[in-house]
Amino acid sequence: MSEANHDAAVGKLDHCQITGSKNLFEAIDLGHQPPCDALLTEEMLDQPEATYPLKLMICPDSGLAQLDYVVDGSVIYPAEYPYRSGISEPLREYQRAFADGIVKQFDIPVGSLCVDVGSNDGTLLTGFKKIGMKTLGVEPTNIAKIAVAENKIDTIQRFFTEELATEIARDHGLAKVITMTNVFAHMAPLGEVMRGFVKLLDQDGIFISESQYLLDVLQSNQFEGIYHEHIRTYSLKSLVKLFPYYDMEVFDVQRASRYGGNIRIYAARTGVKEISPRVGELLALEEEVGLFKPETWAKWRERVTENRTKFMQLAYDAKSKGQKFVADSCPGRGAVLVNYYGIDKTLMPYISQLPGSEKVGQYLPGTHIPIVDNKIILEDQPDYIVILAWHYGEFIMKNWRAKGIKSKFVLPLPEFKVVED
Repeated sequence: MSEANHDAAVGKLDHCQITGSKNLFEAIDLGHQPPCDALLTEEMLDQPEATYPLKLMICPDSGLAQLDYVVDGSVIYPAEYPYRSGISEPLREYQRAFADGIVKQFDIPVGSLCVDVGSNDGTLLTGFKKIGMKTLGVEPTNIAKIAVAENKIDTIQRFFTEELATEIARDHGLAKVITMTNVFAHMAPLGEVMRGFVKLLDQDGIFISESQYLLDVLQSNQFEGIYHEHIRTYSLKSLVKLFPYYDMEVFDVQRASRYGGNIRIYAARTGVKEISPRVGELLALEEEVGLFKPETWAKWRERVTENRTKFMQLAYDAKSKGQKFVADSCPGRGAVLVNYYGIDKTLMPYISQLPGSEKVGQYLPGTHIPIVDNKIILEDQPDYIVILAWHYGEFIMKNWRAKGIKSKFVLPLPEFKVVED
């Protein structure tokens, strides 16, 4: 298949990024919001704050869901970008098990080059390094410095481009494994990224991507996973459509639990790997549930609204009774939920976060709710604790109960729920 122009310019995106089709329908409009990780310092609270349209559109022809407005990558990923994967224990364990599983499953020879694009603090690559692989991270933010200093992972602090891929291939050799976990949906110049993979991947190498999965967004009401970093939300259908443009194909797929549900795809050069029956089975399921039909998403919006109504009723009820209604954990997607629901610091006086997080001491964009060290939970014993990282809810609640917290927990998604015991 011939190459198409898959690079999206900054600004309005009115066509499918894979096929170019303008046959798009609206899944949800979340209004104008600030970038979810554009945290504010105290000095910034009195300054103007930029917001951008946040609307998800779906192309039934390709199966791709995408934002209808692209924010410049330098705005979304500044050098001081605050997300760090290694501070989350469940994610740390998940990523290291991921590395071990890939090497065993595909019998990757010891000493092979494994490249992680969007490598953050190098947590995933530490798993590959531990079992004897050559590792290299590509990370555009200052978190790259933590990867080098603390995790001893060689990391290039740049955006991944075709030019950089050529340099890596020249200086380090071709990669047997290229990974992108929760990154492949984030890059506006998709064609640039794909051409880079083709330059860097060994002839029998594999590309593995994990991304938020459109079917999980539907089934778990995950509207808050729609944010400016996630330019695209993939279905399997969309990925199967994309890779042949670059003489590659998806040969296997798995649904995984990370972030409340994601899709892991395995791709290689066309004809190199046998196509798993799981690919056809999941494609059939997507069609069966009506994933690409407007009426399916109209019903989904009703569920999103119902969850918001229940949540806000509880928040206002707690306020009227003088009860303390706070949040714990502060993933970027939590900012989308808080802004879309219309929660401010009069309803939610703070969001607590793990100590050591770069987010502590800053303020949530849009609502300006302060982010504080989570030791405050032990001091306050609040009436309600909203778990914004609801996908880690069981783990977080168990930890707080073990520390003697008696508060009621609020899980906003997939269905609004108050946990009292």
